[in-house]
Amino acid sequence: MREGSLGAPTRHALAWRDADFYDPAKLEAEMRRVFDICHGCRRCFNLCDSFPRLFDLIDQSSTGELDGVATKDFKAVVDACTLCDMCFMTKCPYVPPHEFNLDFPHLMLRARGVSWKQGEVPFTDRELVRTDRNGSLATMVAPLANWATSTHNTLTRSLLERLAGVDRRAHLPEYAGKTFLSRAKAAPPAVDPAGPATGRKAVLFATCVVNYNQPDIGMAALQVLARFGVAAEVVYPGCCGMPQLEQGNVADVADRARTTAQALAPFIEQGYDVVSLTPSCSLMAKSEWPLLEPEDADVLRLSRAVFDIDEYIVELARKHGLPAGLGGLDGGVTVHLACHARALNVGPKAAELLRLIPGADIAVIERCSGHGGSWGVKVGNFDVALKVGKPVARQAVRAAKRYVASECPLAAQHIAQGMALLAEDGAPPPRTHHPIELFARALLPRAEGSETP
Repeated sequence: MREGSLGAPTRHALAWRDADFYDPAKLEAEMRRVFDICHGCRRCFNLCDSFPRLFDLIDQSSTGELDGVATKDFKAVVDACTLCDMCFMTKCPYVPPHEFNLDFPHLMLRARGVSWKQGEVPFTDRELVRTDRNGSLATMVAPLANWATSTHNTLTRSLLERLAGVDRRAHLPEYAGKTFLSRAKAAPPAVDPAGPATGRKAVLFATCVVNYNQPDIGMAALQVLARFGVAAEVVYPGCCGMPQLEQGNVADVADRARTTAQALAPFIEQGYDVVSLTPSCSLMAKSEWPLLEPEDADVLRLSRAVFDIDEYIVELARKHGLPAGLGGLDGGVTVHLACHARALNVGPKAAELLRLIPGADIAVIERCSGHGGSWGVKVGNFDVALKVGKPVARQAVRAAKRYVASECPLAAQHIAQGMALLAEDGAPPPRTHHPIELFARALLPRAEGSETP
């Protein structure tokens, strides 16, 4: 037996179709096995709130050991997990191939899968994560939707808190009046025939947050690729399913994996690179989908072909060089490396991308923002999300750079809100960016009509 973390971790496929996966008694037995190992180690005490909750339950029990904790109390531990994968990727010494075979995030996913099967996920929670339905409706009435979800609108946010359990203080993503798909179709940038990567082709997986909420990220990516000489197409078969995965609706996520993989298969066969615009979606395609559908050829092919956008631009620059005319930025950047980007295990690509900019002044933060997708905006979680993310917000305030960026748009917004809460002068949250937007700002003359700030 090798002591853990001395080799690359191995992740096993999820047996989500087996009846045993949803057996409450067998789930409890596995949770007690894993929690007892965690209790004896405690290396993850400073990650998400799951581990402090577990250790407090044990320490405050009648025996001071796991046998003194009631099974019903495990729910608090499960609820606090954001599936960020940082314990598995960076902390746990007992992940496979260690014989203890410990995969804490996927155990939490299994527990949520059991809850989903038993109908314990509230109706409002299920409706909240229907991103395509919600996005399609909200973009048609974007000004009204944004007015209703603004934290300044105390009436509607109070109602939303009461009806859907969304904390009235949590900033929510605004909706765009035009989706990324419609904007890309209406105004595709001209591909530079003299670009250093001329001849390469890429298909962009739009992702729900870029398509409905932040299409500027997608347009910046298209513009940068055009300057590299890369011919790009945009597709969006639907949400990657990360919000549904967080709720334990594994079958739905597997359906989305197959649908997206089938839609992208013709592009891969024609030599296109697949590029995802947010790290959560990149992680789903690269890692989670193959574990749900390990025998689906299209899913496996997609997992090998997909790049995160920052990873892809760094790869183009390494292989082909940079486009002519790359200038500097008019200020420094604090860049946050999102947890799901770190879980991709490809290196700090956001920082590498920004350091391609001549004279770039970059401060890197490599710590959890605390947001956790739909988890961090819920009543009961928002204060914990702010607590977990406070060190990141504090570092960003101290860095005092002109720009704040994160690969994860939701994490960026949460960091900005944390920074505003720390500000002594009552300043509003700073505007945040995706790294590709800042790279586009340095690369694209304003005369070309770039909409990047």
